[in-house]
This record gives sequence, C-alpha cells and structure tokens, in this order.
Amino acid sequence: MPTWPRATTCAACCRRWPSWPAAFGDRQVRAMGTLGGSLANNDPAACYPAAVLGLNATVVTERRDIAADDFFRGMYETALAPDELITEVQFPVPDQAAYVKFRNPASRFALVGVFVSRKGSRVRVAVTGAAPCVFRCAPLEQALSANFTSETARHVTVSADELVADLHASPEYRAHLIPVLAARAVEQALARHH
Repeated sequence: MPTWPRATTCAACCRRWPSWPAAFGDRQVRAMGTLGGSLANNDPAACYPAAVLGLNATVVTERRDIAADDFFRGMYETALAPDELITEVQFPVPDQAAYVKFRNPASRFALVGVFVSRKGSRVRVAVTGAAPCVFRCAPLEQALSANFTSETARHVTVSADELVADLHASPEYRAHLIPVLAARAVEQALARHH
C-alpha cells in the first residue's frame, strides 16, 4: 500500500476533489502513514475511515473483499482477522463529495469530522471523532437524499445519546457540530460540481 503522498497524486481523484489531500490527517500522517494502516487501526477520530465509509468503499485483503459498512466494528476494532492484511481499497466515484472537520487543536485529529457523498439520489454521511467508531448518520442521509442543500443539513437534529464525552467536547456539542459540518461539506461538494 503506498504512503499517502503517492496515493494523493491519483489524477482522477484530484480532478474530482482538488483539495482532498489536505483535508485528511496532518502533515506527519500524510508524509508517513498509509491508508491501510489508518483503516486497520480504526482510531475513533481518524479522518480516513470517514472517507471509506462515506464513499462506500471496499477494503480488499489477501483473502476477501469487505464492504465499508461491515469493516468498522468499534473503537480500534475492525473486521480484520489478526493475520489479515489490507492490500487495496476500492473507491466508487461519486457525483459529489466533500469532507470537513473541526480539528482538535492539540492533536489535529477530528473533534468531529463529516464526509458527505452523493451518487445520483443516494447520499452517504459518515461521521468520525464523535463516537467510539466512525458511523453513518441516518437522519442526515435521509434529509439530504430528499434535498441535497446545506440548509437541509443545518436543520437536522442529531441525537447525542451514543456520542462520546471527553475533556474537549460534550456529546451535546458534538451532536451540534455534526449538522453544521455536514452543511459545510454539502456547500463544498456543490461548489466543486459547478
């Protein structure tokens, strides 16, 4: 698996999302990390799992193909067997996509990060940093599938019940950030489409 600088030179990806390399991770991660390493680690605040889940990617190992919806199991837990190795990740190309995160100032990881993608009328919204594991946000997906606008995203209420609390943010604050960041991601996705 190539390091992130090699992966981010993919011509098709850069045409579709010109600013996507800078949106993920931090400088050190982008210089030395691999996409497969980040996915296998499944840090609850990592950026890459949100892209994989938000794009409905397929994680390929030397033994099998694993759909993104089945790959992420919990905090630092994935569907990988202890001796299984990620060899590639296959991404479908959406019509529009964007990732926006509210950074933790100390770690640069996502306090909350939201990846929004649309292909036809199907919308996927993946959230990182807010729960023990990256997750899809069904209320936002339903609302944005009906009306793909930033205004729609802003008016969605996200429950704080399953979200994490730490010294940086309460579950309620994270629940507030999710639709705000989703609205920004929709704005970016729509702006790139024109």
